[in-house]
Amino acid sequence: MRIVLTGTPAARGMALGRARLVQPNILAVDMRMLEDKEIGPEVERLHQALDTARTELHELRGKLHGALAREVGDFIDAHSLLLDDEELLRGLDELVTVGHYTASAALKMQRDRLAAVFDAMNDPYLKSRGEDIDQVIGRVMSALNQQSSREERKLAARVGEIVVSDTIAPADMAAMAGQGMLGVIASAGSIYSHSAILARSFNLPMLVGTRDALATVNDDDLVLIDAEHGEVIVHPTAQDLARYRQWQRQAAAEGRRLAALATAPTLTKDGAHVRLFANAELAGDVTLARSRGADGVGLYRSEFLFLRQRGLPSEDEQFAAYRDVVLGMGGLPVTIRTLDLGADKADAAGLAIRGEDNPALGVRGIRLSLRYPDIFSVQLRAILRAACYGPVRILVPMITHLGEMTDVRRLIKKAREDLARAGQELPERLDVGAMIEVPAAAIGVTSILEKADFLAIGTNDLAQYVLAADRNNDALEGIYDPLQPAFLRLIAHVIASARRAKKPVSLCGEIAGDTQFTALLLAMGLEEFSMHPGQLLQVRDRLTQLDCGALRRAAPRLFRAHSRDEVEARLLEVVALQDGCAET
Repeated sequence: MRIVLTGTPAARGMALGRARLVQPNILAVDMRMLEDKEIGPEVERLHQALDTARTELHELRGKLHGALAREVGDFIDAHSLLLDDEELLRGLDELVTVGHYTASAALKMQRDRLAAVFDAMNDPYLKSRGEDIDQVIGRVMSALNQQSSREERKLAARVGEIVVSDTIAPADMAAMAGQGMLGVIASAGSIYSHSAILARSFNLPMLVGTRDALATVNDDDLVLIDAEHGEVIVHPTAQDLARYRQWQRQAAAEGRRLAALATAPTLTKDGAHVRLFANAELAGDVTLARSRGADGVGLYRSEFLFLRQRGLPSEDEQFAAYRDVVLGMGGLPVTIRTLDLGADKADAAGLAIRGEDNPALGVRGIRLSLRYPDIFSVQLRAILRAACYGPVRILVPMITHLGEMTDVRRLIKKAREDLARAGQELPERLDVGAMIEVPAAAIGVTSILEKADFLAIGTNDLAQYVLAADRNNDALEGIYDPLQPAFLRLIAHVIASARRAKKPVSLCGEIAGDTQFTALLLAMGLEEFSMHPGQLLQVRDRLTQLDCGALRRAAPRLFRAHSRDEVEARLLEVVALQDGCAET
């Protein structure tokens, strides 16, 4: 019987496949008491499951040295640390050897005990980390109950599966995407979560908030996920399948149409020129950016060099990586962001930092670099050397106040002097910019512009800080919303300040590549967007449909809105009437 479920599109598209339910926390638990002779084999079975879970995470971490290391690596590292936690392991062993519980019962009891500890915490951030316990115990429980080999599971994934789960961890998203997953149906989750961002990067349709999915869908059910209209169709009919095939044909035609835009200039309907840059991390990102007609690299994430190995990368290793990106862009500008790590990932990069209760508000970004000036100077020298091969800019993350920019410029000057003494060639000019992702920097941007040659707005973190809402917390989805008027006014203030100072400003957060925000950002005066290279053509196409002059004349009315719904309604009205506005 045909069943229709509804959800919120987190990554658009459609997919047809058989359901694969992922319910790690409700797997069968054997609550019988063990006999003495069963204890030894059960402990061995438990340890084998723990080893399997460790191996899976280690292998996945090895595959994510590059493109996904930033978004996924910290989650994998956190889960790996939990699997080696002495208290957790000792408690599991004691429950089996002393309490005579089965391995599955011991895992459930430890999970319940630790979950209660996290639930009792007052700090919202720490409270939310209890989800890691669920995911780690779930991974071990899955390993304990596995009946098929890893090769069989990969083969099953390749025939076309759509994952149905409560939530999906970024690490699991990355792993399953590499094994042929076609889409994701989540009963919880947020459209701004790391997993949703990954789904969009992988072009995997994803729905969140599909509340009844786990209770309704069974393993191997044929399901059609329609993330264009926010529907899941279980047991689709012939008419549903015909609609899916029609969407496939239209998507293929749309892909061919967009491909023709790769060599086209980026112009609005009224002829205003907009620059589209790519966010990049690996050689593949650079290649894709060139093929899609990017104007350059607006954000090159350098931290993957520090995460792909134990220990710190040398100056020569960093120089070679930066040089290859510069050469790969063939004379187009490359903006290299300096090390952007926090305490949650610094240990993995070989930087010793004591644990922090809330790494998002701790020693991260430029705060970390200035704490380790010798390591920072190595990176600066490598960037200066690479800048001799093409136009390069330095972008400094997590700037809070003018003094940090002053310190950065002092260290750049010293790095130049060191290289000059060593007889190294130096670039004539190297622009230095500030990443605006801290509210203090956004509010006080005028003073920061005294020392910054350009700005880049990082809306992912800025929204979290301004709205005091974790973007991964689906309970706060109505609060973490980039259409909130206060957040929009702050972005507009930064853009206007940079324009008055006659200095370039780009936006490199997730909304830069979301065509739902293109008109709004254009109205704010933004002329430089930086996004995942896979989103370049869609944004370029959207820009050709928009009248820049009409949108900017309507901007004051947009920013007088008192709610996100009012912003959205006024924007839709302006876009619908922009031709008429342009004539007045």
